[in-house]
Amino acid sequence: MTKSEFKDKIKNLVKSIYSDVTKSTEVDIDSPSAISLDNERFPVLVKFPTLKDTIIKLLTDQYELFLKDIEWVAPRPTTFRIILANDQVFYLIYTDRTWIAKVEGKKYYLLNINEEQNCIEAIARILSYGARPTPEKSEAPAEAPAPESPAPESPSPETPTEETPEETPA
Repeated sequence: MTKSEFKDKIKNLVKSIYSDVTKSTEVDIDSPSAISLDNERFPVLVKFPTLKDTIIKLLTDQYELFLKDIEWVAPRPTTFRIILANDQVFYLIYTDRTWIAKVEGKKYYLLNINEEQNCIEAIARILSYGARPTPEKSEAPAEAPAPESPAPESPSPETPTEETPEETPA
């Protein structure tokens, strides 16, 4: 086999492989499709796959039962607000090394197994709180408390309260 025959054979193989791939990736718009583009309930998870892995570690693969929404709060550091089904909230913050979960004001570095377990227990605790109570609306508006009058000012320590009489020379 000569060099040119070998090149031609490789070109033909490449063309046949690429033609098979392009035929299989073509989408027929008119035919009914079983593929739904609206599969993902939380579109943020499509954009951030490591977030999905972290949520699965914290809440199991049935996380959709426990979550109401996932909001992207800040770009740097990348911060997400996780709203649970009972309207309780915790935050997931992405750093270079690990994810940090902030649950009820306490930070858990998920790189450490102990802190990851403590975070899971904290999330379970806020899930057990139930729904947040909604304030009842009363028919009559509540009276606003009268503003307090400011306290009378005390004399400043720089000014003496009593004056001493000056001595006159005799």
